[in-house]
Amino acid sequence: MHIAGRLLRINLALWGQLLWWILVQVGVLRTHESPARRLACLLERLGTTFVKLGQGVSLHREFLPDDYVHELQRLQDHVEPFDAALARREVERSLGPIGRVFASFEAQPFAAGSIAQVHHATMPDGRAVVVKVRRPGIRRTMEQDIRILRWFLRSVLWLIPSARRLRPFELVDELARNLVREIDFRQEAINTKRFGEIFRGSPEIRVPAVIDGLCTGWVMVQEMVPGRRIDDPALAAQGPRLARALVEAYLWMFFHEGVFHADPHPGNLLVCEDGRICLHDFGLVGFLDRGTRLNLVAFMLAFAQQDADWVLDAFLDLGVLAGHIDRQDLRIGQEEIIRDYARRPLGEWSFAEVFLRVTRMGHGHSMRMPHHLLVLMRAMFLMEANVRRLDPGFNLVQGLFTRAGAVMREAEKANAVVPVDRLKFESLLLARQGPRNLGRMVHELRELAQGFEARAWRDEHARPRHDPSRRLAAAVTALGLYMASAWLLVQHPGGAEAMGLPLLPTVGFAFAGLLTWSCVRK
Repeated sequence: MHIAGRLLRINLALWGQLLWWILVQVGVLRTHESPARRLACLLERLGTTFVKLGQGVSLHREFLPDDYVHELQRLQDHVEPFDAALARREVERSLGPIGRVFASFEAQPFAAGSIAQVHHATMPDGRAVVVKVRRPGIRRTMEQDIRILRWFLRSVLWLIPSARRLRPFELVDELARNLVREIDFRQEAINTKRFGEIFRGSPEIRVPAVIDGLCTGWVMVQEMVPGRRIDDPALAAQGPRLARALVEAYLWMFFHEGVFHADPHPGNLLVCEDGRICLHDFGLVGFLDRGTRLNLVAFMLAFAQQDADWVLDAFLDLGVLAGHIDRQDLRIGQEEIIRDYARRPLGEWSFAEVFLRVTRMGHGHSMRMPHHLLVLMRAMFLMEANVRRLDPGFNLVQGLFTRAGAVMREAEKANAVVPVDRLKFESLLLARQGPRNLGRMVHELRELAQGFEARAWRDEHARPRHDPSRRLAAAVTALGLYMASAWLLVQHPGGAEAMGLPLLPTVGFAFAGLLTWSCVRK
């Protein structure tokens, strides 16, 4: 009976919202209420699952209007705390008798959300801690809501087939996966410990420790770290220092570690008494593999140098292509974005905004945004907003675009200079990826040569036009020249020049090109 009542309530609410929106759009109803704000209020009334749905959908800036993004990102879990006796029972069921685990435990929570509530406590050794307790029955409620949401979407798609282009079931699947991770405190504890290791000993960043042995899927105990929110006006004098520290921390997470805190809103960033920024709440974490990090550096450098072709190549290399595209059309659009930014002061440049504009430009060109890039874009917008609030004059071009290459270089443990143009960047990749590619190509060429020899053995009159062993030697030599020339160009940018070009790398590339031609010509 409970699920039937929930089904009726959700369907009435969602269909009512859809009907209201249609009537407003056709002019039958006139209202001063924002449709985006009305939708956000509706989702808050429907509870946890739909609040998380709204927050998840807000990641999709590529097709969502800005006013909807703004309202959905502001969604909060405005719920009353659950009974203190239930909280105590859950803690004791997970950790054992409270009197043995804690010296003191405050029954009244100091914070409550739709997933959990948080209590102050003290450990037997005197350490102040916080105890996060999951709301009873939350998993069952979420599973029911997901089923109901799927039923609703099927009926909507039956009436409005064109809505399929938004791929709503993919959004629901994404929501369900994220919710499962978010309500399991063991995963959050793993994330927290990982970031604690990343920033261990950092003079600028702190991560609250998870108390060993006091974490289950339902309860998590962490050290209590007092501090002020990073947007507290009392911290205005420290703004420039905090902005630099935050940017450096995120550059390190993005390009060195490949994992980042994905929800840096002011409530999750506290400034401790010693001046360090304390990161809280690791329920939402983003991941970037090595290839994605390289392509992001390429995208940043291409945009910083106003190279539209390179911007497009780097963007497509990130994996956003889902079908045929009109490259010329996209290139023209990117040149318009570049010209727009060329007229702005450097302090107004925004990597997150550029990424969003390129994404929206490609939305009608079979583009799709992988989830990890959506999470990245959200983190970038929130991080940049914090930086501009802390230090309005902060130069993000210097702080992000230029430093990205340096951090990536440090992550790769290379001594090369920061690539300053596309040739050097691509040459650096060739020099690093060359040995693996060379091995694969030599293997394929060896198999090709063996095939020629086998055919010649079977038929003494059948002779290949070109000696395969010579082609193999030429191919290996050409690849070696490419790699050596790239290494010289990146590691030793100075030296003799001819007609404005570095002499040795240019000669090497020229000979490699001639050898390549000798291999492929008929």
